[in-house]
Amino acid sequence: MASKTTFPVTPEQSSTTSRRGTRGKEALPRGKREAKQKLSKSLGDTAREARQRAGLTQADVAEHIGVATEVYGRLERGLLMPSVPTLRRLCLALNLPADALLSLGSAQPPAWADPSPLPENEGPQMRRLMRHVRKLSPAQLRALSLVAATLRRDG
Repeated sequence: MASKTTFPVTPEQSSTTSRRGTRGKEALPRGKREAKQKLSKSLGDTAREARQRAGLTQADVAEHIGVATEVYGRLERGLLMPSVPTLRRLCLALNLPADALLSLGSAQPPAWADPSPLPENEGPQMRRLMRHVRKLSPAQLRALSLVAATLRRDG
């Protein structure tokens, strides 16, 4: 049942972006993977605090949301990310709004959010170029850097 209701967030399991046949696609970039792990940990901590305030056991919540107790335990430890339907059932079981569970209710950005938003003045060509650059290997980046330096000298 766990494979249908949760998504792994460990580095070795995040080589695919979802469970819907995306094998062969590239792994999440390091920054996004770290953000996903922080989100998962934050969600698990919030769920644990809400469960304890409600006086429930992990088994109680797991039964209510329809997952195994072990799976719910991994969710609380930040090792699994719930699917959207499971997240909804979790919110109902813990009597907690989704924005609180996802740490979105405060004025401060959540700890898992990307700390470096894209500059607003970047045009579509620059964003497209940066998407390509982020996918390059270290050797390819060195070569691109040399090409860019040459272009700047010639321009």
